Amino acid sequence: MMRIGAVNYLNSKPLVYELPELAPNARITYDLPSRLADSLAAGRLDVALVPSVEFFRAAGHRIVSDACVACRGPVLSVKLHFRVPPSEVRTVALDEGSRTSAALTQILLAEMCGVRPAKQPLPIGCGPETTDADAVLLIGDRAMTEGQGARREERGASGFCEVWDLGERWCQWTGLPFVFAMWIARSDVDVTEVTSVLSAARDRGLQNLDRIAAHEAPLVGISRTLAESYLRDNLHFELGRQERAALRQFHDLCVKLDLAPRVDVGTFWEHALAVDSDLRPTPKVTG
Repeated sequence: MMRIGAVNYLNSKPLVYELPELAPNARITYDLPSRLADSLAAGRLDVALVPSVEFFRAAGHRIVSDACVACRGPVLSVKLHFRVPPSEVRTVALDEGSRTSAALTQILLAEMCGVRPAKQPLPIGCGPETTDADAVLLIGDRAMTEGQGARREERGASGFCEVWDLGERWCQWTGLPFVFAMWIARSDVDVTEVTSVLSAARDRGLQNLDRIAAHEAPLVGISRTLAESYLRDNLHFELGRQERAALRQFHDLCVKLDLAPRVDVGTFWEHALAVDSDLRPTPKVTG
């Protein structure tokens, strides 16, 4: 029996739409992305939707589908809230729900602003009011529900002077998309059948975004219109050439900042086409 780990966030719902029907013999477990990465590494799962930074840290694991969670501009659900100007940040509270967003936060602060702040954990379920850190990272559904509050915070009503959408910042800075999560398998798992199943589940999800939005919006606490717009306009679900180029760029920067080990990038693309070198523009470092 194939053991598949999936995520319950709104942003991953299109990837698992009708997955149980398409993989009736699989055992599907839903959990946080970071916990799925740990379960995959421990051998409790065979395939999992894992934060992209965890792929860099897991020797021998491989990408097994062209389905992913990515963005090509503002992502809406990954936001960094500032109490001081970005170049003056000395402490940052990192949402414990996703290690990729935590790594992205550190990269953007270091490369764009020249700061390497001390890290503090922001436990699952805690809001920005529970920490006095200079900057606070929120991800996933709760980042979206902070949306209206974020606009007030930008005016200083709640002590925040600026809010970054990290997807937007990365895309503007690198000229590339950003990949938050991918389907990863252990090296000893036969993925011949599951590869096509995961792509098919994604395709069915994309054909039913309106239904997904209608079902999930009240659970998240946002309007159906916002949920559908988020899934349709803010997210991208195909691991294409640009996304693979972005993964290489992200890996290089993680290595530079000691956020992940250097690995043989050739192993990234066992189930993908080679990435053209001209798709990898060099980011402009400021600050």
